[in-house]
Amino acid sequence: MQRADHTGTGYAVVQAAARGQDATRDAKRAAYFERQNELILNAAGEGIYGLDLDGRVTFANPAAADLTGHAVDELMGQHMHSLVHHTGPDGAPLPRERCAIYAAFADGAVHHVEDELFWRKDGSSFPVRYTSTPIREGGRLVGAVVVFKDISERRAAEAQLRTALAEVGRLKEQLQAENAYLQQEIRAASNFGEIVGSDPALVRALAAARRVAATNTTVLIRGESGTGKELVARLVHEQSARRERPLVKVNCGALPQTLVGSELFGHEKGAFTGAVNQRRGRFELADGGTLFLDEIGELPLETQATLLRVLQDGEFERIGGVQTVRVQVRLIVATHRDLAAMVEAGQFRADLYYRLNVFPIVIPPLRNRLSDLPGLVEAFLGQLSRRFGRPITGLTQGSVERLSRYSFPGNVRELHNLLERAAILASDHELEIGELEDAIVRSSPPWRGEASSSTLTQAPLRSHGPERAVVRAAARVQVDGALDLETRERQHMIAVLHGCHWKIAGQDGAAAVLGLHPNTLRSRMKKLRIPTRRDARRSGAPLG
Repeated sequence: MQRADHTGTGYAVVQAAARGQDATRDAKRAAYFERQNELILNAAGEGIYGLDLDGRVTFANPAAADLTGHAVDELMGQHMHSLVHHTGPDGAPLPRERCAIYAAFADGAVHHVEDELFWRKDGSSFPVRYTSTPIREGGRLVGAVVVFKDISERRAAEAQLRTALAEVGRLKEQLQAENAYLQQEIRAASNFGEIVGSDPALVRALAAARRVAATNTTVLIRGESGTGKELVARLVHEQSARRERPLVKVNCGALPQTLVGSELFGHEKGAFTGAVNQRRGRFELADGGTLFLDEIGELPLETQATLLRVLQDGEFERIGGVQTVRVQVRLIVATHRDLAAMVEAGQFRADLYYRLNVFPIVIPPLRNRLSDLPGLVEAFLGQLSRRFGRPITGLTQGSVERLSRYSFPGNVRELHNLLERAAILASDHELEIGELEDAIVRSSPPWRGEASSSTLTQAPLRSHGPERAVVRAAARVQVDGALDLETRERQHMIAVLHGCHWKIAGQDGAAAVLGLHPNTLRSRMKKLRIPTRRDARRSGAPLG
């Protein structure tokens, strides 16, 4: 019995020792986790403090002390509301009953606040974002934990952003105002909307342009170079419902054939050598507005097929792309060429021609409406007077007579250039055309239904330069009134090239004399089968 008692007692001792070890291990584990939790709370960048049901601080981390300016010991046991949260954002006293922190004690819900202030020990304040979360023990509310953060930097960033947005808005309004002003200046400079002339043919053309403007119909403007086809296109756009959207212009004759498609329809990155970025084409830029394609007769056949699809379906793909782009564009095209004849010659797609030729408008050449000459001269002289900043009262009577005898193969553009050159050289308020180009204005009109020969030898030259050389060459050209427009254009172009010694670009080049871009002139020479000086030297063929 004694042995059994001894054995039982020993077992109890072992059990008690085991329980003691377990309790020690549990205590150490609890202390370890408590220490870890304390380290985490102390390392937190946001302020954290705990409250009992009376609102007294039961815990505060170092961040809470740093943010409020109080030491942790100074916070313990204090009424946190009275210490740091006693006023609202407007400085008015904040009763405890309206405090969102204490509301967590009453309703047991989590409260998030973004627009209040906490006060520091030194009397300064800072905006805070805080969350008050109730603490429960056994299903009973025992307090709350508050996590808060100083949002002064965020508020400052928001204020800077608002200031920046206000500045952007101001600049946007300024830009819009400047744009409206520049648009007015452009209108005044180009005189569009007030196209000068009372000739019946011109009046009919402008009336047709105004009638078609209210529709979305494609417009084909026909006329010789320099007659003002772009002005008529602007008139159609400005009187349409698309006037607030852009009018995008493309001169098809001035673009290399390899780049026409990219210019009109855009391309994707890597579509071809040099395509380092995606680029939107002119059709996309004109979406919702109007696209004006000048010199449409110069468009390559392969590009014509894509243009036809856009007209039919309003969609296309960028070069190198697979995504379909949809656009809403009103198309206006212009040409000085006979598109019907080009269709017969296989140089222009018949289906595209019929799509474009829905509403043709024909602009008469200046030689057929010389009655409009005085009004045009007056309008141009007014522009030149404003541009040069000096009064220009008009032309001498002799100059008026010379102009009335001239055929103006370059039409209104040539008239403007002629007056501008005269204004530059004039030493008086009244311009004398004879001071600049006696020979040109004395040449008989070459397109009045009869053959004529221009003579220059009668007129002495008062100055030297490329224009004089052009005049001498032009005087030797025999022009037949029965010739077609393209042949007449070819002869005139060859005469100008002769006078400029076959130089195309530059101030004294043929392009400047003709009022064309050098690329446009090169394209026209190719179409009219006029060789360049280099091509002629290679082949041994005579120039012209």
